[in-house]
Amino acid sequence: MACARPRSGPGDAVSRRIPGWLSGAVVCGAFAALVMAEARRPLRRETEPKRRRDLRNLAVAALSAATLRILEKPVVEPLSRMVERRRFGLLQWTRPPPWMEVPLAAALMDYTLYVWHVLTHRVPILWRLHAVHHADLDLSASTALRFHFVEMAVSVPWRAAQVALLGIGPRALSAWQDFLFASILFHHSNLRLPLWLERRLVRFIVTPRMHGIHHSILEEEANSNWSSGFTIWDRLHGTLRLDVPQDRITIGLAARRKPAEVTLPRILAMPFRRQSPRLPLPGAHVRVKPDAGRKHEMMF
Repeated sequence: MACARPRSGPGDAVSRRIPGWLSGAVVCGAFAALVMAEARRPLRRETEPKRRRDLRNLAVAALSAATLRILEKPVVEPLSRMVERRRFGLLQWTRPPPWMEVPLAAALMDYTLYVWHVLTHRVPILWRLHAVHHADLDLSASTALRFHFVEMAVSVPWRAAQVALLGIGPRALSAWQDFLFASILFHHSNLRLPLWLERRLVRFIVTPRMHGIHHSILEEEANSNWSSGFTIWDRLHGTLRLDVPQDRITIGLAARRKPAEVTLPRILAMPFRRQSPRLPLPGAHVRVKPDAGRKHEMMF
């Protein structure tokens, strides 16, 4: 019949049960809770006034969110429904038990995001965009939202390829997106967790101390800890580092050390300006890369 609704998939049912305003309220509540928590228990001493930096990061995030809503949402969500309806992609072909669908999808999406993250550092044109994220002079929950809107636009084809080739249905996609957002907010935060807790968590998921090493000004430290959700990918690829104390880390980029260089207009123009190589600060102590057997030692 012409007026009949198309058959709904499980992801559509989830969307109907969770109103958009409620999902947004949960996200804002989680962000506010982390901001308050990191203010009470800071992991690293901040070098710039927090309120000014957070507002700047949120302005960058607003442009990125608008870009994703315009470009990604109309592409990826319908693609996910089509993948499930037509049984296309790895998970649709292999048809795992229903209880394994979401965990397997999360693992596959997280690993391919690890690959994308490496590419954003290795491919010069992608690094121009991703450098905006790393140019933050401090690391906190608002840094998790600080991505240039052009980087978000460029990432849409990759996300679409993830969904199509891996066979990610709506329910699994929604669950993974929620997990990813919670993860990046958490591990970018400046929250000091009890050592015993962080040492247990880092066996499985990315933590604030682990990700702080990735945001180091030193290239040898920044080229590690690429994982966004599960730490297993860094362990498998030998890119895990837990051996750098937080009080010895300088956050940011050597070429963007002055507050005047990271104003909102300069941040937005950064990908289109001349780029300097990623080098240590003049006169900075360059730590020697430890033996492979010691990289996993936790010097938190």
